[in-house]
Amino acid sequence: MKTKFKRSIIILFAISLALLLGPGLMWAATPTPEKKEVSKPAAVTKPPESAKKGEKFVIKGREYCFECIDNSDCLGCHGSKINERKFAQSVHGANSCNSCHWDITDIKTHEKAKGARIHAEPVTCHRCHKKEGAEHYASAHFINDIQCKDCHKEIHEISPWKGDKARVIQKCTTCHSDDGYSESVHGKSVLAGNPDSAACHDCHGMHKIPLLKGDEPKVVESRKEFHTEVCQKCHADKEMMERNKVFVVATQTYYESYHGKVEHLGYPKLVAGCADCHGFHSILPPKDPKSLISDARLVETCGKCHPGANTNFVMWVAHATHTDPKRDPIFYWTFVIMTALLVSVFSMFWIHTILWWRRDFWEKRELRAKGIFFPQHVKPEEAGFMYRRFSYFDIVLHFTMMVTFIALVLTGLPLKFSHAPWAKGLMHFLGGAGLAGLIHRIAAGITFGYFGAAIGYIIYFLFYKKLPGNPNPLQKLFGPDSLCPRWKDVEDIVGMIRWFFNQGPKPQFDRWTYWEKFDFLAVFWGMFAIGFSGLMLWFPEAFSIFLPGWVLNIAQIVHSDEALLASGFIFTVHFFNTHFRPSKFPFDPVIFTGRLPKYELVEERLEQYKRLVAQKRLEIYREKYPSALTDLFSNVMGFAMLALGLFCVFLIAWEFLG
Repeated sequence: MKTKFKRSIIILFAISLALLLGPGLMWAATPTPEKKEVSKPAAVTKPPESAKKGEKFVIKGREYCFECIDNSDCLGCHGSKINERKFAQSVHGANSCNSCHWDITDIKTHEKAKGARIHAEPVTCHRCHKKEGAEHYASAHFINDIQCKDCHKEIHEISPWKGDKARVIQKCTTCHSDDGYSESVHGKSVLAGNPDSAACHDCHGMHKIPLLKGDEPKVVESRKEFHTEVCQKCHADKEMMERNKVFVVATQTYYESYHGKVEHLGYPKLVAGCADCHGFHSILPPKDPKSLISDARLVETCGKCHPGANTNFVMWVAHATHTDPKRDPIFYWTFVIMTALLVSVFSMFWIHTILWWRRDFWEKRELRAKGIFFPQHVKPEEAGFMYRRFSYFDIVLHFTMMVTFIALVLTGLPLKFSHAPWAKGLMHFLGGAGLAGLIHRIAAGITFGYFGAAIGYIIYFLFYKKLPGNPNPLQKLFGPDSLCPRWKDVEDIVGMIRWFFNQGPKPQFDRWTYWEKFDFLAVFWGMFAIGFSGLMLWFPEAFSIFLPGWVLNIAQIVHSDEALLASGFIFTVHFFNTHFRPSKFPFDPVIFTGRLPKYELVEERLEQYKRLVAQKRLEIYREKYPSALTDLFSNVMGFAMLALGLFCVFLIAWEFLG
């Protein structure tokens, strides 16, 4: 009985457990159906570049065949849209349909396809037209999603263009208005059949169309540069210009002007380019009243950049040349006179420098060969006594002149020699044409300031300064303390030439030598020539109120050549006279310290020394030896300015001799 009861209990427990766990066990035992992956279409890929006609290739498991389908199989269905005769006569007539529609591998499969599957993949032209494709990828058309088919819509009937520029114009003007091009000198000439005249692609390119729209600084700069550079492609071709009876030196004269120099240095947005004056598409001859450079519109055209332009201003000659006496005689003779001035001054003073160096070198060498290394006419214990030569006013004036002159030369050289290999680098180092121009003008303003200070000092010297013997202004002007030339300077020049050739002793100079007077007076000529012409170029609108514009062309010639004369003279002749002659080499610090030792005063300015001794005024000028700081400053600044000056000479010589 107990055994049956136990068995019943076990069976009941088993049934209960089965009821509780059965569904879970059944779920666990049922196999899970596999998930079917959605098949994705194979990515479209171009056929291999090396594929040849009839060659099969595989892309991601699918087989393709290049040009394996006969054109007649395609035209059986597409003949209503594609004219077989015109296609055969087109530039693509020798191609198979399958050469472009390479993804159609089987006609029967293609015919049975329905819906989207029947459409061929988009055709790409770049496989055959590699160069055009690369240019298109870098064009404004590609950026704006303009594809090959948008221009070449008649792709199945396209015929060789054979250089027909009219076809290019017709194609471009489908989307782009010609903006007066058809009526322009270029448009009329092209339509008349002249192959030399510029069509759309001559300026903008056929496929590599540059991006010209936008206000971003880079786009603005590239647009300005584009509108000038494209003109040079044709107008720099003298043979083409002569063949078409067009002004042959337009490019040359443009790049000789301020506008062209700055543009060539890489800063086109700062100046006017060809298109700014002549227009972009509607370029018309000057006689046409609608032309931007006609007499009726010239003030308006120039006024875009020069708000104060008037009828005088527009008399400026944009394409002036100084090499043609028949075309521009005034400019030609101005250039001849300035060139003659440069040649005469440099010839005379370089010969003077060479003769001086020869005589000074051998004289010093002979003394050293005899064991004479110290002054012969001064007691050894007094040789180092220091005497003041320059006042603080003189030192400040010279220092200001020196710094501003270096600044003017460095900022002016890239413009003077804009085509030199170093010009762009120097202009970039100076911070660009804009900053260099600002520095140039600031230095010019300071130059006018110290020139005014010098004039003020001259007035003070002549009419107010007290001198021994109370001389009148005329006596002061031609006295020994004046920088005005006098008869003794003529005698000194003659005596110096005799000394050069061993025909007499070296002249005894007073406070100022003849070459120092020339340096000083050259500043007056320079301020008139360089300064006044520079002011005219700085403020052309103001000067055009009472002067004709062609005077500005003369001012440019004078300013450029006189600046070359000044810089060449200072960095060669002046540097030799004051620093490089054997008795001074390598550096004379007197202009910075204002003091010189007694032996130099006696040897170089004996007349002044005797005069001061006779007047019992020598000890008035006695000074202590310069402080260490003054000595250090004079050496550092002196050698720095000498180095910069010699660097400028190197650049000038590179341009003339390179």
